[in-house]
Amino acid sequence: MADFTAKDVQALRKETGAGMMDAKNALTETGGDVDKAKDLLRERGIARAEKRSARDQGEGAVGVYMHVQAGRPVIGILIGLASETDFVAKSDEFIQTANDIAMHAAAARPLWLSRDDVPGDAVAKEKELIAAEARNEGKPDPIIEKIVDGRINSFYSNNVLLDQEFVRSDRFEGTVGELVQALGVKMGENISIVSMARVEIGEG
Repeated sequence: MADFTAKDVQALRKETGAGMMDAKNALTETGGDVDKAKDLLRERGIARAEKRSARDQGEGAVGVYMHVQAGRPVIGILIGLASETDFVAKSDEFIQTANDIAMHAAAARPLWLSRDDVPGDAVAKEKELIAAEARNEGKPDPIIEKIVDGRINSFYSNNVLLDQEFVRSDRFEGTVGELVQALGVKMGENISIVSMARVEIGEG
């Protein structure tokens, strides 16, 4: 039996961008050796995905989700999913993925698309709140910085689309960003979410 833990799987996922099962299988096949698992994942497509990221994206599709329920706000989501070729952009799987991500955004209510979109003052304020909370918990000052670094990831996971766990775990286990990366590997193209818009009528 391979010698690794769930934390090892999670760490490998974050370092490589691989999905949950891909990371777990790589660790199993390499006997829990993290470095060998990284190499194995790269051999299976992660490295090629990184090389493709420099290529132009001139095509794509708009994912759409509309939620209408009596007594609740009307919610509309648009997701711009970009690809390199029209062939991929018009494929059923590509369009379905765009729509699924729009549905995810309606349910998970991300405030920003990527970490780069989060305003610096919002991050600074969150870090201040985390540090204050840690002090109130009686944590010593020398480890508060480490606590802040750890807990800020939860802030991103809650509020950044690419960092959120995809809501349809029956279809994909991992973050929205990992879902897009996996689609890019499968399709052999550079695929990314380039825009997100939310319209809500009747809130409150």
